[in-house]
This record gives sequence, structure tokens and C-alpha cells, in this order.
Amino acid sequence: MKKTITIHDIARIAQVSSATVSRVLSNSTYPVSHAMREKILKTASELKYIPNQLGKQLKTNTNMTLGVIIPSITNPFYSSVISGIEEIAVDHGYHVLLCNARQDPKLEEQFMKTIFEKQIKGLIISSISNNTKLLKQLIDLGLNVIALDQDIDEKEVSRIEFDFRKGGYMAATYLIGKGHRNIAYVTSPLDRPSRKSTCQGYLDAMRQFGLEPVVEEAGAESKAAYDGIYEFDNGKRLTGRLLDRSDRPTAIFACNDMTAFGIINELTSQGLSVPQDVSVVGFDGIEFGRMITPALTTVKQPDYEMGRMACGMLMDMMNGNKKPYLNFMLQPELIERSSVAARAD
Repeated sequence: MKKTITIHDIARIAQVSSATVSRVLSNSTYPVSHAMREKILKTASELKYIPNQLGKQLKTNTNMTLGVIIPSITNPFYSSVISGIEEIAVDHGYHVLLCNARQDPKLEEQFMKTIFEKQIKGLIISSISNNTKLLKQLIDLGLNVIALDQDIDEKEVSRIEFDFRKGGYMAATYLIGKGHRNIAYVTSPLDRPSRKSTCQGYLDAMRQFGLEPVVEEAGAESKAAYDGIYEFDNGKRLTGRLLDRSDRPTAIFACNDMTAFGIINELTSQGLSVPQDVSVVGFDGIEFGRMITPALTTVKQPDYEMGRMACGMLMDMMNGNKKPYLNFMLQPELIERSSVAARAD
């Protein structure tokens, strides 16, 4: 195993003190001659020296890493959110430690503990847990937190939320406006505020127009079998249930785009055409939605912008520019594509 190069090795070869090497490599304002500085930098380069960031962080009590905890890395919605976070983080000289909770509240708590143990000072989290006790403890101990996508009711947490209820209402009224009356809502377990709010928006629209809601919800047991195509499989399985009904829906609204992809796949495999036989609307607005056939009509969440905004707010908090804790509510946008057809009857 090769020996790690240290500033003491550089000092020995350059024939200077370790303190002088440290001052040069850390860009200290301490006066060092130009010739000596060039000699030290050249020696460090030749030895392929890599700074020990952990040691530097312990010495200065700083940490240039941000923690990010998301429910599922396989959902492209969160991939886009992370891209926005990373763009701002890199601009400020920070790295991102990404944690994939795999839809598991216990794993989410483990990640929170790990982040704090690593002395990371800032966390962006899209939480799937109803228990905020640990998060509150870590905030009291100095952790800066921005909550994404979910309503975490803690006064010291700034939140960037999305109007899920309005988005659900928007999707349902759009389908009603296209002449659909038998509209089903397909969803993962209604155990998160975002899913409950989206479903409530759908219910509000159906009841407003005197229509009978049909909610097909995945059971809690589906979470035990979580894998990379969790939402897609839910869409297929729940659509199979709907097609067993005597009154098949003419339109299906999905809790997210990945579920909508599963819906379209199952409809096609059973010989039905989208949108001629059944119309489909998704929720999220991920880019893959415009790449499938038919292209998916969906309710768009500003995922990339959400990530950028969250990281910018966290940078302000960590740099001492603390403002009153804020709660931003981002608005939905309907993206109309080819997966919905109007009904004449």
C-alpha cells in the first residue's frame, strides 16, 4: 500500500519548514517569497499531493459538504432536484453527500445521524417520516435544515413546498373538461402529506362536478418490496385492478410520472390504446415523459428550480445571513401532450 504524501514530505524535499508549506498550500497571507512559493508548489505537484480535507475541517471547524436525503434516487424527479442543488453547491465550493432513503423512515433517520456525526452543518431533506423528533434534536444542536417537497412542521425549518392540492385539482378538472366522467386516481400509499394533498385536490374536483371518485391505492405491503422500479410496478399492478372492474375508467390520473409509465405499460399490454381507449395524466413533469409514446400529459413541478432555491437558502443560513424562517409555495403547471383524448359521450 502506497504511503500518503503529507506536507512534511513536501517540506523535507523542498528543504523548508512544514509551517511554510502549510501557509503556501492554504493560500495564507503570511509573507513567503515568490521563489519559495513556486518551489513548494512544484514539489507538491511532482509528489501528486492531495490535501487532507478531513484534517483541515477538524482544525478549522469547517465542513464544505452538504447532506441531501431523498426518498428515491430512481425517481428522475429527485435526480433533477439534485442537479439544481449541486449547481449552487459547487458555485459556493461545497460538495454534496447524497443519501437515498429507499422509502424507509428508519433508513432516513440513520442517514440524519450519519450526516451529523460527520460534522456536516447543512441538510436538505425530502422527508418520508412523520416523526420529527430526531430532526428537531439535530437542529437544536446546530444543524441547518431546508425541507423540500414535504411539510415538516418545525418552526426552525425553512420549507420549499409545492401546491399539491392545486395540482391534483388541476389534473382532474382538465380531464373533466375533456369530457371524462369516470376518472380514477392511482397512488402509492397515502402516508405522506404530498400524496394526501394531491388526492384531496382530485377529490375536490370530482365532488364539485358531482362525479364519483375512484381511488386505487397501493397497500403498505408494497413498500416492503421496494426496488428501483417501485412506482412503475405500482402503476402496473393498480391498473390491473381497475381493468377488472365492470365500470372501467376512461381516464386515469397518477400520483407521479413513474406510476403513469406503469399505467401506460399495463394498458398497452392488455390491448388497450392510450389515449383512444383510456387517457392518462401524470404528476411531476420529468423529462422522460416527453420521450415515451404517447408523450405524457402531466402536472409539472419545478424540480430543478426547487433544488437551486433550496441550496441557495441553505447557503444563506450557513454563511450567517440568517433570515426569518420561510415557507415558499411553488405553483403547478399543466403540460399538455398526447396521452389524453377528448370524449364525445
